[in-house]
Amino acid sequence: MGAAIRSIISLGASGMPVDIECHISNSLPNIVIVGFANKTVDESKERLRGAFTNSGLKLPKKRISINLAPADIPKDGSNLDLAIATAILATDKQLSVLPQKNEGFIGELGLDGTIRPVRGIIGKLLSGRQHNIQRFFIPADNIEQAQVVPNIELVPLKNLKELYLHLNNAQPLETIKTDDGIRIETRNAPQQYDIDDIIGQMQAKRAIEIAAAGGHNVLLSGPPGTGKSMLAKAFTSLLPVLSHEEMLEVTHLHSLAGHEYERLITSRPLRAPHHSASHVSIVGGGNNVRPGEISLSHRGVLFFDELPEFSRSTIEALRQPLEDKAITVSRAKESVEYPANFIFIATANPCPCGYYGSDKTCECSPHQINQYRRKLSGPLLDRIDICTNVDIVEHEKLLAKHSERKTAHEARQRIAAARGLQAKRYKNNSKLNSDMTNYDLRHLSGLTPSAKELLDLASQRLGLSARGYMRSVKVARTIADLEGSETIETPYISEALQFRSQNTL
Repeated sequence: MGAAIRSIISLGASGMPVDIECHISNSLPNIVIVGFANKTVDESKERLRGAFTNSGLKLPKKRISINLAPADIPKDGSNLDLAIATAILATDKQLSVLPQKNEGFIGELGLDGTIRPVRGIIGKLLSGRQHNIQRFFIPADNIEQAQVVPNIELVPLKNLKELYLHLNNAQPLETIKTDDGIRIETRNAPQQYDIDDIIGQMQAKRAIEIAAAGGHNVLLSGPPGTGKSMLAKAFTSLLPVLSHEEMLEVTHLHSLAGHEYERLITSRPLRAPHHSASHVSIVGGGNNVRPGEISLSHRGVLFFDELPEFSRSTIEALRQPLEDKAITVSRAKESVEYPANFIFIATANPCPCGYYGSDKTCECSPHQINQYRRKLSGPLLDRIDICTNVDIVEHEKLLAKHSERKTAHEARQRIAAARGLQAKRYKNNSKLNSDMTNYDLRHLSGLTPSAKELLDLASQRLGLSARGYMRSVKVARTIADLEGSETIETPYISEALQFRSQNTL
């Protein structure tokens, strides 16, 4: 038996090394794969036969036993093909240079011997690096993503014959070293709307500015046609660009879920699923567990237009990620956790027809209004930091010149300055005020005695829960950062409570 060849499989948002062991015996020609392999892995037997034949390589006409260790962990995906082929070549003594323990092999084989790209390459490389794998043989089409991972060595491969010649010192391939990782320029995606395009709604604009600065969740409520969806879609234009580390996280998650899994994601995601989307597509899961819209909005924005129109089960599924910044997908075969640190933006009408409480006549019965509002539970609303009404704008103002133009640039500057203060305070570029722990709230909030007195009095009158109390402090801390204040003063608490206490529905 030859040396074990190492590869990496995906386990949720991370990965795990797998040792591929090969044994060749004198028996009827056959390939047997053991070690809790699913159908995709088992089908590699046919891909191996075609790849060896069309690459001009000798596949031993003997019994080939392949063991995938550890054998008690389910193996999924086609990325083990390259490692299995290498194990066969090494065991059959067709290689002059045997692979080392610090080398990993990742790739899917085509019947013609080509090496196809695989999904989740960034997570696999990061996981392999954590397990002391320094050099990776990967598909050439995955190299763009792979080069952004620092401190590893990469050998891109186009076909199986290239690997064979390289490991026999016949045609050595170039090794790419990613000392610091290639720094890809990140930018926000082109926006359909900008806050300068929205007439009026100064209070709602203030709300989304606070949300962008501190990473807070927002619920916009009002009659149809007042600009709620425009405000939500303009929100991402206020956010700073992705950092290098955030780009790695986002690209990896999208690679696990999408079809273009070799593409780099360089802008903050804005995911806006329709209310008719299935529960699994939003939460994640399926036969082969993959991330849903909740995880695909990681480091970006999850936008639910007409929140009460979504199913009750989908709305309630938001409770864990809004609190823990992660979501656990549990199925009979496995349970995986995906990151889900997003800003939640939702819109809602006051009633099914949308005109309750407005100048227009509402045609809904009290029972319909009650059923509509009951879609949003207290625990979910408690996790939304900022609630604000979006009122009807007078028609004569829609096409008139207004003095609110060019406010987006100033808002971005204030948001960037506020996020800079947070990075300095928490000594973490990715941590925002919405991520504050109870320890942070007690020691780093800067709440003045007069502000705390107002907060205590108002929370009793408003009936705030403990969570609502703490989230009000987080919003006030963001307002203070926007004003450049080290302490939370009374006006900041007052504004934070105003956003929390509004009757949005």
